[in-house]
Amino acid sequence: MAVAAEAAPRVPQQDRSRATRQRLLDAAMDCLARLGWSGSTVAVVAERAGVTRGALQHHFPTREDLFTAAIEHVAAERIAFVRARLDDLPAPGPARTEAVVAMVVQMYTDQYFRAALHLWVAAATEEPLRERVVALENRVGREAHRVAVASLGVDAHAPGVREAVQATLDMARGLGLANLLTDDSERRAGIISRWAALLDAALA
Repeated sequence: MAVAAEAAPRVPQQDRSRATRQRLLDAAMDCLARLGWSGSTVAVVAERAGVTRGALQHHFPTREDLFTAAIEHVAAERIAFVRARLDDLPAPGPARTEAVVAMVVQMYTDQYFRAALHLWVAAATEEPLRERVVALENRVGREAHRVAVASLGVDAHAPGVREAVQATLDMARGLGLANLLTDDSERRAGIISRWAALLDAALA
């Protein structure tokens, strides 16, 4: 008599739900970076994630919910990645400053930045989306500023430090924009080195 095959272990509903949500967030980021806001419909994201439209809307009732959650999720991952590597940075000084500037610039020159930019452009003309994106960017901006200060190992309350760090974040966004259409890596390396030297002098 044949022995019945053991049933595969059942995955708890909570784990399945978490895995579905993660697939949706990943698909939303990929679509936004590749197709822009107009091409990233709910139906397209659901298909790319391999779920039904109803399943998507169970997790994210509106399109705005989906894409702002995707941007926030990836931004949190980027910041956590940086925080986890603080102990690996060089001792305070020019080498550390340049490593931090390069790390900040990297945050604004990857696929995440490309996707976020599409969301910003859409928010400029869609009022309901604008409110959500402004609130999101305020939260992400504060976290990015905090992790940059922590990475540099400086006192955020010292005169000029807040402005110098914010200028670094703004500079990194500008390099991210320059990198959208062409590979700007060679020119960017020189700018990172020069900016780090100026920042190190300013912080000293």
